[in-house]
Amino acid sequence: MSLRSLNSKPKTLHSIFHSLLSPPKPNTHYNPFSSLTYQNPPPPPSPHLVNEISRILSDHRNPHHDLEHSLNPLCTQISTNLVEQVLKRCKNLGLSAHRFFLWAKTIPGFQHSFESYHILIEILGSSKQYAVLWDFLIEVRESKCIEIVPEVFWLIFRVYSRANLPRDAIRAFNRMVEFGIKPSVLDLDQLMYTLCKRKHVKYAHEFFDKVKSGFELNAKIYSILMRGWGDVGDSDEARKLFDEMTERGCLVDVPAYNSYLEALCKGGKVDEAYKVFREMGSNGTDPDACTYSIFIRAYCEANDIHSVFRVLDRMKRYNLLPNVYSYNCIIKKLCKNDKVEEAYQLLDEMIERGVMPDAWSYNAIQAHHCDHCEVNRALMLLSRMKKDNCKPDRHTYNMVLKLLIRIGRFDRATEVWESMGEMGFYPSVSTYSVMIHGLCKKKHKLEEACKYFEIMIDEGIPPYSSTVEMLRNRLRGLGLLEHTEILASKMEQSTSCSIQEMANLMREVSILTMKVIDKPKAEYLGLARRICMQQLPESEESSPDELSDIDIGIMIGEILKRLWVSI
Repeated sequence: MSLRSLNSKPKTLHSIFHSLLSPPKPNTHYNPFSSLTYQNPPPPPSPHLVNEISRILSDHRNPHHDLEHSLNPLCTQISTNLVEQVLKRCKNLGLSAHRFFLWAKTIPGFQHSFESYHILIEILGSSKQYAVLWDFLIEVRESKCIEIVPEVFWLIFRVYSRANLPRDAIRAFNRMVEFGIKPSVLDLDQLMYTLCKRKHVKYAHEFFDKVKSGFELNAKIYSILMRGWGDVGDSDEARKLFDEMTERGCLVDVPAYNSYLEALCKGGKVDEAYKVFREMGSNGTDPDACTYSIFIRAYCEANDIHSVFRVLDRMKRYNLLPNVYSYNCIIKKLCKNDKVEEAYQLLDEMIERGVMPDAWSYNAIQAHHCDHCEVNRALMLLSRMKKDNCKPDRHTYNMVLKLLIRIGRFDRATEVWESMGEMGFYPSVSTYSVMIHGLCKKKHKLEEACKYFEIMIDEGIPPYSSTVEMLRNRLRGLGLLEHTEILASKMEQSTSCSIQEMANLMREVSILTMKVIDKPKAEYLGLARRICMQQLPESEESSPDELSDIDIGIMIGEILKRLWVSI
């Protein structure tokens, strides 16, 4: 995907704005020293080809789009590695990815990899194509093209849990035998983990009680359930599980203690957690860095910064290192308490101790700078991320761009935008929307907003409907009806079918406008002519008399809307 320069602007749109808005395949090699012909690992697929196919899938995401017709010219370039890369890139395009997989399967001599099947199963689940997913699994079982392994069902547990369908995840566990898999305690662990991670611990615990007699249990599954109850703030249930675990004679290891401590802390029982912490030593179990990190997060939650640093100092004495997540909790809390300098010191300490900050480490500080309109410090922090080899993410750029547009530093916003490609970041729909929505709200910046909208269309990124509506309403509010038509025409010419289908939204006449048109023409004709005279520049060739009723209605409707006049 190329990042187009903003200097390249369509001449037709620029001229209108200038007049209307002036200020106010793998190779097989033969080794001559060997009697065998061998095949080197296939080279990685061309990034350009991966991008091109991904773009086609994005442009043809609806069932009625003729995806296969667009893919056919590329059939001679399809390889196993290429299919894997495209599927990984298009995980959010469930229907298109499935159709691409089936299309590739029809190419003579082509065979999907084991990895491709796994990726597609995850894609179908994530896109909630559950019926298609099970049909696909049954087809795989009948054709015996690959072996269905337990990890496939782990993916299914995860997608059902993410979709808040815990009963379906449990049913999937029970269906494993249909596919020749006898569930093991490891599979039960995975089911419990995925359910608890999405806070479906009640369903997990109930199912665990039903089936636990059929498995040889260990501390791991109890740890998962205790942590699950902790995540929903029920430390009493966690305590019952801890007691049951010890009664069964399970070896209580450090992870089990940590899960119990975390559940107690999240349930607001930090003092009780500290007593259990002290018991660990007497039982011959030494706390690890994760143990201390639990108390760090608990003290951060209680806004007890003094205790946080006391725990940090104790970890240093025992040569234990907090992970990046624990550091991020402290940095976020320091920034919330306006102690930004201490947050920077902690950032430096992380690097010195070999814990590399991630984007969230910097974003916690960046959020403070942006909330307090500290432009220079925000830009300096962005530069520091580059220096520290930390790639800014969508949240980083969105925060900084919002700030720069809000305070009117449009020049710096452009600089940040143009530097994103150098950092390997390519804007998605949310980042484009930040620019377009922000510029739409600024005086004399509607042309800039339209430029970003056009780049977005050229890149084949479908905009939010709210973005289309905002731009349309702002243009109509200024009487720039011809401009909405130009943008709508550009959308119709896009290679993306989704963008094409949104063109009518750009042309759509608001309900308020239609009410105006339904009124007797005589009531508004005089007002309409006066409005038209004010909206049209002297150089405009058409006169108010040549405007249609729809043009007059739109102008009145949008102006009345801005004046909060109800018709």
